[in-house]
Amino acid sequence: MVSLVLGIIGSIIGMISAILAMFIGGIGQAFEADGAGTVTGLGWAALFLSILGLVGSILVKNKPKAGGVLMLIAGIGGIISISFFYILAGALLIIPGLISLFSKQKSTSINA
Repeated sequence: MVSLVLGIIGSIIGMISAILAMFIGGIGQAFEADGAGTVTGLGWAALFLSILGLVGSILVKNKPKAGGVLMLIAGIGGIISISFFYILAGALLIIPGLISLFSKQKSTSINA
């Protein structure tokens, strides 16, 4: 449950951070700054990774290992793509990703 909530919060913050990076890259392109197009492209990548993290946080409830891997990929990839803008979102995706990977799965099978 903690992984679900932290993953959703991290994904939403990541989406906001990605949109902010795209906004700054767009302003840079308007003023013809060098590398502004790259910032915009990396913002799109971070937005995709945030959506991937949201999917992972939803999957954590039924498939914790797969959801944890998706959240780890989203957190690490977002930090690589837009670095400083994604620090908080990355931490909020990496921590629950690790929690869901290393936690013990509760047995829900019914013995008849």
